Amino acid sequence: MQSYLQITTFTFSLLIIYSLSLPSPTQANNFVTTIEDEQEVQQLIGLNFNKQKLTHFKLYWHDVLSGPNPTSVSVINPPNKNSPTGFGTTNMIDNPLTYGPKLGSKLAGRAQGFYASACQKDVGLLMAMNFAFMEGKYNGSTITVLGRNMVFDKIREMPIIGGSGLFRFARGYVQARTNTFNLKNGDATVQYDCYVMHY
Repeated sequence: MQSYLQITTFTFSLLIIYSLSLPSPTQANNFVTTIEDEQEVQQLIGLNFNKQKLTHFKLYWHDVLSGPNPTSVSVINPPNKNSPTGFGTTNMIDNPLTYGPKLGSKLAGRAQGFYASACQKDVGLLMAMNFAFMEGKYNGSTITVLGRNMVFDKIREMPIIGGSGLFRFARGYVQARTNTFNLKNGDATVQYDCYVMHY
């Protein structure tokens, strides 16, 4: 009985010490600040939330798998070599984005990220990439595309889920249309029409 009382007293003492070491509710929430003043918000992030606009970009995405300097490299091979869709194959990309359909056209930026075969029965890709702009007013800004790309559909639509720089808080969508595809080496040029809502 005495040992039970000692254990209970000891446990109770530990609980009191532990509870005293916990931060008070006001201390625990010091890392969170709600900013409600519109001018302060605009000053902090440099955006005017009253001036939302829609920007349209027409770009050409060049997926180069061939040659001495490919811009798309396989980082994961399909676990099942007999898969008709290459299910599981993953490519890391640093693809040129140009203003025209030729690879040598003026460079607008780079598409950096990856795509992976995510369908067992169809040729469908999971696309996760940033369009990093390197030209003009949008130099240093990015938009992020994340979505499903059913490769053999004439037009594929994927969401724009965010951005940085002049595209902070961006949202919208892209439409992808295959411009050229080389069956021998896998190189492809895809037209991307980007519709971006931003401030």
